[in-house]
Amino acid sequence: MIFFLAIGEILLAQQILPEIERAKVIDEILADRFNNLLPQLMDETDIDMWILISREYNEDPVLRTMLPARWLNARRRTILVFYRDKAKNTIDKLAVARYNVGDNILSVWDKEKEPEQWKRLIQLIEERNPKKIGLNFSKDHNIADGLEKTDHEEFMQNLPKKYHKKVISAEQLAVGWIETRTAREMIIYNQLVDITHDIIAEAFSEKVVTPGITTTTEVEWWMRQKVTNLGLETWFHPTVDVQRTSEEIVGHLYSFSDRPEDMVILPGDLLHCDFGITYLRLNTDCQELAYILKPREREAPEFLRDALKKGNKVQDFLTDNMIAGRTGNEILAKALQDGREAGLRPAIYTHPLGSYGHSAGTTIGMWDAQGGVMKADGENYPLRPNTVYAIELNTTVTIPEWKRDIRIMLEEAGFYGEDGFRYVNGRQTELLLIPRIKEHLGE
Repeated sequence: MIFFLAIGEILLAQQILPEIERAKVIDEILADRFNNLLPQLMDETDIDMWILISREYNEDPVLRTMLPARWLNARRRTILVFYRDKAKNTIDKLAVARYNVGDNILSVWDKEKEPEQWKRLIQLIEERNPKKIGLNFSKDHNIADGLEKTDHEEFMQNLPKKYHKKVISAEQLAVGWIETRTAREMIIYNQLVDITHDIIAEAFSEKVVTPGITTTTEVEWWMRQKVTNLGLETWFHPTVDVQRTSEEIVGHLYSFSDRPEDMVILPGDLLHCDFGITYLRLNTDCQELAYILKPREREAPEFLRDALKKGNKVQDFLTDNMIAGRTGNEILAKALQDGREAGLRPAIYTHPLGSYGHSAGTTIGMWDAQGGVMKADGENYPLRPNTVYAIELNTTVTIPEWKRDIRIMLEEAGFYGEDGFRYVNGRQTELLLIPRIKEHLGE
């Protein structure tokens, strides 16, 4: 059943599923990931047993992505065991828990037969005698560091000494699980980004913005409320800001504590937003720009249109340098060099996007680390196919007409696949206009 949600003059042309249908899709995607993606990742990382341990309300961020749609949290202490037998081409998906974890992971703990949960886990290990036992601890990737201290200590205390030397970090496996997108997820991702673009288009329209009256803070809360009304969620609070001829750039990029609130939006303003949604366990992150037309104007000034083109060029320099096997620091350095040689003043701070908004994978700069990120931020992690990124960056442009510099800040979801890079649902190449131009607009 396909339906359309009318939003004033703008049509949200994507299906937003009711909760029961969302649950069905989520569980189908999980089954595909467990049965097809996970064996591949375990083979690539040479880990034949992966153990994830979490307690209720203190979940490992990787385990959280594995819970079925009806599980909003782990239950009591939940232990998941994945065992890969490459020779037989099988994968065991087991739960040392009182319940099946959905349809994909079967409970193998009968408390009446074996009262001790840790002992039952050790029995499974001994029965399979793995070559390596991967646990989620990591210095370099926060999302892969979800095994908390108490559970790690108790696991090692109960694990027979002969297996201790087999325990390794599952960092690469955990990051691979979080960052890799399946073919079906990418079909859905296009719809998520389309919804995101539609909400921004409505927010940056005369339906929401009345120049001289509406404030930036009011637009932020309108966006937040729109997401709630649609039955979706945001993973961060939206931000809206303006640049204009009489104002200087405030503070450092993304220094939110210095960003003015409740600024009244005026004709001639360059309006910017940072906005993302969460839907079907995927996240978007988008920054777009709009111009507030002055009386008798029918388009944005040429100097602003040219500035946007410079922002698009920085995007091109970045995405042209996204080559499999390169680290984020290598991509960053080459893209910045290319941009500067072209006479631009770029800054690049692109991050993985997917199961989390700031997800695990290849980090390409940070706003305060234009010389490259440190090891603890994934310095050496290479770009891999079938991954999604928030192509987030800016370029500083001198505007003589305004007697100041402005920043063209852009962000779009991009997919890096076997055939290279593409935008998930296009990118902004023209400024949005408020109000929209109508044919009857005359002298």
